[in-house]
Amino acid sequence: MHQFTENLLAGIAITDILDILIVAYIFYKVLGFIRDSRAEQLLKGVLVLLAVAFLSDILQLHVLNFIMRGTLAVGVLALIILFQPELRRALERMGRGSLFRIKGDPLDKEKAKDVVAEFVEAAEDMAAERTGALIVFERDTSLTDIIESGTVINADVSAQMIENIFYKGSPLHDGAMIVRGTKLHAAGCVLPLTDNMEIPKSLGTRHRAGIGISEKSDALVLIVSEETGIITLVEDGVLERYLDGKTLEKRLLSLYLNDAQYDSSRVKALFTRNRRDD
Repeated sequence: MHQFTENLLAGIAITDILDILIVAYIFYKVLGFIRDSRAEQLLKGVLVLLAVAFLSDILQLHVLNFIMRGTLAVGVLALIILFQPELRRALERMGRGSLFRIKGDPLDKEKAKDVVAEFVEAAEDMAAERTGALIVFERDTSLTDIIESGTVINADVSAQMIENIFYKGSPLHDGAMIVRGTKLHAAGCVLPLTDNMEIPKSLGTRHRAGIGISEKSDALVLIVSEETGIITLVEDGVLERYLDGKTLEKRLLSLYLNDAQYDSSRVKALFTRNRRDD
């Protein structure tokens, strides 16, 4: 037994260990992708088809087996079509990884505090007055195509400016505001709506648009509900709701200071109320 173990270990090279680790990591990431998307339900359907094909072959159910084989033959192409949004999102995440990311220098801490304070003040005021707002913070993924759908304002960040833009009488209040760096870059922008069918019907167009842009980019989205005044942040399609001023300040400071402590895995979907938000 000792001799067998020595021979086995002698036949394992460093490259073999590296190969196993890489494959294990890929499987881990694929399983994580499946768990976090609608792929989990579709994967169950694929497994059922494979099981039926296997059993039909064992039991010699020739007609059923022929149908299953034909279905599986085009299954790969069908899966690519079905998973197109998820695959695109996964590839974008790879491109935004730390290995490929080009980050700008973080802001001076005091400057960041001043900028964040304006957003927090505006969010709290709009929440108290039930003024709806949709603010998108651009990160590494360019939102130029989204900006082109609105009006470029390129204004300094101020609570008064933000509140004026989202005031119900403003011509730009229905669209989204795009924040680029420390500038209110554009307003009245049109965002793509999410295709996620699992989102509660209590969430209206504003939230669906915020989720949609967060699914197609690495943007952080701030939403104030017009109906309830609830403050929400969205990242990677996941909502963190019922935020107060202190929590919002912490999140935005993490954004502006490029703080690695802001981890989207800590953001939980909170849907504990059945009231309709728009």
